[in-house]
Amino acid sequence: MRKAFRPAALGLAGIFIAMTSPAWGDVKAGVDAWSRGEYRKAVEEWRPAAIAGDADAQFNLGQAYKLGRGVPVDMPMAESWYRKAALQGQIEAEANYGLILFQNNKRSEALPWLEKSVARGEPRSQLVLGTMLYNGDGVARDWPRAYALLVRSAAQGQPRASEVQAQMDQYIPVADRQKGLALARQYEAEAQRPMLPPEITGQGSEVAMRGTDLPPSTYDQNRGAQPNVDAPQPFNPPPPVVTRVPTRRAPPQQVAVAPPQPQTQPSRAAPVSGRGWRLQFGAFRDEGNATALWNKLKGQVGALSGLQPYLVRTGTLTKLQAGPLASSAEAARVCASVRPTATPCVPVAP
Repeated sequence: MRKAFRPAALGLAGIFIAMTSPAWGDVKAGVDAWSRGEYRKAVEEWRPAAIAGDADAQFNLGQAYKLGRGVPVDMPMAESWYRKAALQGQIEAEANYGLILFQNNKRSEALPWLEKSVARGEPRSQLVLGTMLYNGDGVARDWPRAYALLVRSAAQGQPRASEVQAQMDQYIPVADRQKGLALARQYEAEAQRPMLPPEITGQGSEVAMRGTDLPPSTYDQNRGAQPNVDAPQPFNPPPPVVTRVPTRRAPPQQVAVAPPQPQTQPSRAAPVSGRGWRLQFGAFRDEGNATALWNKLKGQVGALSGLQPYLVRTGTLTKLQAGPLASSAEAARVCASVRPTATPCVPVAP
């Protein structure tokens, strides 16, 4: 008998604190208070603007109730504020509202909001909707599109997307996967993103912040049983792929470290091209955070010893990579040793 797993509790379902609205002053004052850890004051600043109809303040209150910062954790209240902001077109609220509805098993209500976020290329929504499409969970089964969305989510470094894609690889016929890859490239072109590597491996996550970093969530994405997909019996439909509602990780805190030695200072490099596999640990607006993360990781993970760190500049973001590695299997092995640090690790093809 195959095990059925349900999504675990929604974790940090967004890392934006918005502050661009007609009531910008009040919202910004709340953001500033939040960044100082004065969560109750932040809520007090946002509440009048939210009641008056400011979408950014409404979204921020939803975050506060979701995380229990300045107010008790209250998921129905968080859902309510996300809904108010989403109905006004607040982008982050639309994504979070769809995800919280999915978590609460309100599939039909979640679907239009997930579709809106997927249309913008939001990786968490791609992971959830792709899983729904694979399972036929509240929506007609569509394996090519399911595979396409998982490919796009994994390529953006979404935690769990690569694992779910690997599960799909076991059951989706080659023809459907090829259609999915073609559709993924179409989505990629429409979004005007860099081309995927031939192996459709990840290009890292775009961890960005507007206003201030939210504190790390207490949600443990490794908690509880992991999906265990059994091989299907002949002529039986494949078992469902199950995923928890995804989260975005907050950027690492700046770590006070001694100045790195020249040989360990990440070097600037162009994107990988024919020089072996690399690992990517995230993308940061602050280059100092990328350097600090490398100095922290190399002290925690012995398997990183001997790898060369690289800083790859892409637009306003700096990607932290390390390599070279001889094969995808070796890259996966080293990533597995990084996992206990709770740092995202994505193999990047040459």
